[in-house]
Amino acid sequence: MPPLHGVTVADFTRQLPGPFASRELLRLGARVVKIEPPEGDTTPDGWYRALNDGKEVIVWDARCDPQPPVVREADVVLEGFRPGVFDRLGVEVRADAILCSITGYGADGPHAHDAGHDLNYLGYAGVLADTAPAVPPVQVADLAAGAQAAVIEVLAALLERERTSSGARIVVSMTRNTHRFAAHRLAGEPVPRLLTGGVACYRIYETADGRHLTVAALEPKFWRNLCALLERPDLEDRAFEAELPELEQLFRTRTLVEWRALLEGKDTCVGPVLSLSEAAAELG
Repeated sequence: MPPLHGVTVADFTRQLPGPFASRELLRLGARVVKIEPPEGDTTPDGWYRALNDGKEVIVWDARCDPQPPVVREADVVLEGFRPGVFDRLGVEVRADAILCSITGYGADGPHAHDAGHDLNYLGYAGVLADTAPAVPPVQVADLAAGAQAAVIEVLAALLERERTSSGARIVVSMTRNTHRFAAHRLAGEPVPRLLTGGVACYRIYETADGRHLTVAALEPKFWRNLCALLERPDLEDRAFEAELPELEQLFRTRTLVEWRALLEGKDTCVGPVLSLSEAAAELG
């Protein structure tokens, strides 16, 4: 039996963070009822299906019905409105329900009521400073700091409810949680930009066919293995240099397939940059 069998989730959220969170709860066995306004959810169709297939969907017009019926039975309620909006709607949740608000900047503070998206939260969190103006390819604030954080907090609250029969009010700040991912760096870094392209042993390199390899040989043993397979022992003491033009030129001499055949599975911490479709095929 799935771990969340018997748990009902009422999901008022739209777009990405909330639906991703409720999809995870659905995967764990919860019944998820997605509550949408008459105009629907404006998420692009393909993404909408990927995020919401398997959920029950009902239309709720707050102007006509102050209380969606499913909320009376919901163990978990997810909402992603700006702070204060859900309370003004007057929706009543069970006393023992877990009410989780996924916010951009938290329930209070100078930006609490500001509009925002993933890129804004990442910027405020301080995690783009090393790589700007490049835009991250995955919505870290939305999916990890928002959706996954909400799932963790909801699961913990459900465990607490088993012990105390008490509900909970949870506020998830995507900005604050994103900052937590990098806050350990405030203590200083052994090498500037160690994990953001500042050293030769942790970087992405282009291959002869215009593809790319990931090199993450941070530990000396992995770097030594890599240098040995490349027949370049002269590079062993240069792992933490900011640039290694010799290595860049070397990786451009063979195709991605050829480098994979030589380096994968050899304790080198080297791998390919796959497309989404290639990754789906390899990961099954």
